Amino acid sequence: MTSLFHPTRRTVLLGGAAAASTALTVGASRLIVPAQAKSVAPTPSMRGGANNYRPGAPVVERIGGGGFLMRGTVLRAGDGAPLAGRRIQIWAHTTEGHERDPHSHGATLTDENGEFRMDMPQIVPAFGQPHGHLAYDAEHDGGGFKTVFLRPVMRSADETTLAANFVLQPA
Repeated sequence: MTSLFHPTRRTVLLGGAAAASTALTVGASRLIVPAQAKSVAPTPSMRGGANNYRPGAPVVERIGGGGFLMRGTVLRAGDGAPLAGRRIQIWAHTTEGHERDPHSHGATLTDENGEFRMDMPQIVPAFGQPHGHLAYDAEHDGGGFKTVFLRPVMRSADETTLAANFVLQPA
């Protein structure tokens, strides 16, 4: 006599769970891949970023009386490594002068984490927009990267900080 298999709800559920577990285990092994570094794209120069630029502005502790913080990071394109000792020039239209005035310009160097900070007077609107100017000038840094000019705009003239980040492309 031939025995027929009559599955119960319990055997169907257990069998389905076992099959799903096997499928997930096999499928998951295909999902585990070695980590791959993504390429960090270089920062393009912004239109208007070079306005009133002064080549070779001196490295200073602060611009004017301070009260506003300009900060950011400098990384290497490709691997995103922080770049220490890079020279960043900063200038803006502030409560103490126009962006074309020599005393409204200053440069700072990045630390070991590629970070920079500059205390400066409060930025005020010029041409209807509160904005700052920053430059990584390869000619005055000698670091082997391409020059980048940035012109970040603030949401409000009431803000007391502005961040700008550079990703430099090797020359």
